[in-house]
Amino acid sequence: MARILFVITGADHWTLSDGTKHPTGYWAEEVAAPYRVFTDAGHEVAVATPGGVQPVADGASLAPEANSGEEGAAAVRQALETIEGLRSPLRLEEVRVGDFDAVFYPGGHGPMEDLASNGDSARLLRATLESRTPLGVVCHGPAALLATAPAGSESPFAGYRLTGFTNTEETQAGLADKAPWLLQDRLEALGADFAEGAAWAPNVVVDGTLYTGQNPASSAPLANEMLTALR
Repeated sequence: MARILFVITGADHWTLSDGTKHPTGYWAEEVAAPYRVFTDAGHEVAVATPGGVQPVADGASLAPEANSGEEGAAAVRQALETIEGLRSPLRLEEVRVGDFDAVFYPGGHGPMEDLASNGDSARLLRATLESRTPLGVVCHGPAALLATAPAGSESPFAGYRLTGFTNTEETQAGLADKAPWLLQDRLEALGADFAEGAAWAPNVVVDGTLYTGQNPASSAPLANEMLTALR
């Protein structure tokens, strides 16, 4: 049995370019679906957030429109209620990568607010990469990689082939014009080899021990891809 750490945003909003706060958090499917994949395979999942705050799900991610109807939305809400770590997460500042067999970063717009500049997350990401521990990052989760290059220094993720929420998807979601920055742009500026797939379709990219997914639909396929490494 492997022990997997989910690093989840502690933010409940995303500050837009005009200074307004867009309500957000983590994207429900990107937590619930990988959690189900990992635990169904017999693995254990722990949750950590900055400061150990209780994370919140983006309300839009709990809506029927985001879950193929009311039945799907109810199933996601029920799945989240079973994840004990969401109610009492570990403090990100205190976790050590050596205590886990894999690390996973779900998305939602929340990471754009906090993890994109969080030094403790950056420390964990560097250690995870250096130890060749499988690292999964999905949708807006790759925003956390930006914190590994403070003050314009080179990121250890420069040169890696990866994916994440695209400019096209952000535009179609209606937030690109209000965003202070776009994830795809920043990852490319970081030096990553960004692999853009079709909008909203599953797209998983593997480069060494780094596993990335483009969007919510990629979260379960990404977790299933990581199971190969965990075996």
